[in-house]
Amino acid sequence: MASSEILLEVKNLKQYFRTSRTYTVKAVDDISFNIFRGETYGLVGESGSGKSTTGRAIIRLYDPTGGSIRFRGHEIAGNLTKDEKADLRNNMQMIFQDPMSCLNARKKVIDIVGEGLDAHHAYSSKAERKEKIIRILEKVGLTEEQATRYPHQFSGGQRQRIGIARALVMQPELVIADECISALDVSIQAQVVNLMRDLQEEMGITYLFIAHDLSMVKYISDHIGVMHNGHIVESGTTEDIFSSPLHPYTQSLLSAIPEPNPEAAKYKKHVHYNAKEMGVDYTKGKLWDVSESHKLLATEEEYSKWCRKH
Repeated sequence: MASSEILLEVKNLKQYFRTSRTYTVKAVDDISFNIFRGETYGLVGESGSGKSTTGRAIIRLYDPTGGSIRFRGHEIAGNLTKDEKADLRNNMQMIFQDPMSCLNARKKVIDIVGEGLDAHHAYSSKAERKEKIIRILEKVGLTEEQATRYPHQFSGGQRQRIGIARALVMQPELVIADECISALDVSIQAQVVNLMRDLQEEMGITYLFIAHDLSMVKYISDHIGVMHNGHIVESGTTEDIFSSPLHPYTQSLLSAIPEPNPEAAKYKKHVHYNAKEMGVDYTKGKLWDVSESHKLLATEEEYSKWCRKH
């Protein structure tokens, strides 16, 4: 269950990449959000919006250009000591997008899942190591017999379960799921998301769920941040975003969700959004508190216009 304790606090995070002497890509530009312990925070947006870069900066696969990242009250955005890095790796894990390319094809499942245990010497005997691995594999719906197989002997959904088991074997407090269902069939996506929800209830895990499929994000998330061109343009509870979307970009994403009812689909309005055409400049806007939980990035003129329209 989600609590009122903030597990992760991201403040004014910037992640820039210098591509030449004259040009710098601002992949993540001054974003802020909080994730409460035991909840799922959904970060959504189109490809190239900066979602995955945000996740990688948080887990320190990248060195942030600027801003603050506080995990369990401790600053992790700056230089970390060896012990701090080990603690971070223990308590924060990542599930990657492609379940095949992130698994070592030459290793058996038991050794892939046990990589974290080996790296952190988190067992006292080989029997304890095996027991921990088998227990987590069973939790994700795989058997002890399957532990001696190689990744190519599994389906896409099963491989993603192996990836989830590898992330959870260390019993982390925060799991960053980076587009972890986008490479899977729709029926398998539902199975994996249901599995993640069950494990969250059972183990009290907190998720940062990065995706571009809003319908799946609605199903799993407590809070949602909508990201575009490196900025979080709107954030709030799932209810805020789906029942009162104010930013035209959020509205365009919602209008792109397929309507299963053919009759209703005839009357569905599709919202077109182009920031340049509309003259929207995110760097000129500020965050407005629409309600206690609902925030909107806009200039004063845009804020009054979008709120009045809604």
